[in-house]
Amino acid sequence: MARQKSDTPGRLSQIRQAYTMTKKVDTKIGLIIAAVGLITFGVFLAIGFVIDHPIYLGVLGFIVGFLAMAIVFGRRAEKAAFGQMEGQPGAVAAVLNNIRRGWSANPTPVAVTRNQDAVYRAIGRPGIALIGEGNPNRVRGLLAAEKKKMARVVGDIPVHDIVVGNGEGEVPLKKLQVHLMRLPRAITPGQVTETNDRLRALGDLLSKAPIPKGPMPKGARMPKGGQVR
Repeated sequence: MARQKSDTPGRLSQIRQAYTMTKKVDTKIGLIIAAVGLITFGVFLAIGFVIDHPIYLGVLGFIVGFLAMAIVFGRRAEKAAFGQMEGQPGAVAAVLNNIRRGWSANPTPVAVTRNQDAVYRAIGRPGIALIGEGNPNRVRGLLAAEKKKMARVVGDIPVHDIVVGNGEGEVPLKKLQVHLMRLPRAITPGQVTETNDRLRALGDLLSKAPIPKGPMPKGARMPKGGQVR
């Protein structure tokens, strides 16, 4: 019982914060969810009077109206949150942090530049998703370099390049999670685990690679696919 009492204020506080944040973007949110609840309740109550069961339909209408309000509020709050995050560094990480089952995603970028362009990686039944955020032109080069670096260890595992944005051929931030969930399955759960382990080992190997001190020898070249980590 004590745990329920301590959890309830926390949930109410979260709902209050979500409402306050949403209202800053969607100023009519209060009127909209109230209208949804009242209209739903009114429809059920009217049907109740028609069939001579106003109390039963009224109670049912109240419950359904409350659920309808919660659904509408949730969707508009999510839309408002994505609207505030869109174009901000780390927005993709926020989506990956809340991705549904089926994907193993690390909200830490696997490649990032000084201009805050970044590439994130997620692994699931559809294969590997490389997700880039930032300037589209720079991000595409970053994606290509990361894809080339992975090619040594992933074999024929499908790799999906995704650029987050609102331009042609890009995926809007608010649709990123849906886009990932709709990708067709192509590998088994065992391959997902194996690929995850291989890429983790590759990351460890690259992070532990010795970096020579002093000036670079004449004629020497930087390793291919190198990015600022």
